[in-house]
Amino acid sequence: MARLFDRFRSRPRQGPPIEWLIVGLGNPGPGYADTRHNVGFRVVEGLAARHRLSFGEMRAEGLLARGSIPTGRHGVGVVLLKPLSYVNRSGPVVRAARDDLGLAPHQLLIVYDDLDLPRGQIRLRERGSSGGHRGLQSIIDSLHTEEIPRLRVGIGRPQGEDPVDYVLSPFSQEERAALDALLPRGMEAIEVILRDGMRAAMNRFNA
Repeated sequence: MARLFDRFRSRPRQGPPIEWLIVGLGNPGPGYADTRHNVGFRVVEGLAARHRLSFGEMRAEGLLARGSIPTGRHGVGVVLLKPLSYVNRSGPVVRAARDDLGLAPHQLLIVYDDLDLPRGQIRLRERGSSGGHRGLQSIIDSLHTEEIPRLRVGIGRPQGEDPVDYVLSPFSQEERAALDALLPRGMEAIEVILRDGMRAAMNRFNA
């Protein structure tokens, strides 16, 4: 674990103060890129592209993009993180980044797929259990708290199919069309959090 911390700390500080660590969960490699389990990656990749941030920094089994996201009169300093340790082992990578940045748990946002949320819906929560999501559970275990904001992206629970096979399978054509509409909504929810706070975003997107 110490090595993970040291590798994050080795980078000199640049740009505005970092106020948020936004983590998209997914599995590394092209074979997983279009799977349901990688929807967290897709949201943070879209957010980075929208604000011209680049995932050009590799630290402690994580791919990072650093920069500022405009929120009206000023920008908010953020780090976007894609852990490359596979979903179920995301916790140590997130903890290394969190500790290096000196952020409190409420300054994290975890973006991940949710079987128990209908396809095409998103939900924001300020805290709570993992709901059975092993990636989120790994983060909770590593940070020793459930007080972690999260953005759940619904992929729906399959009928008559093993959930593990389902989350590791590619989106269908029908699902891709729905995803194209859903991803911008997830990005917008994050932007509202940065601008107006978590409660305001929950009131708007959980309604």
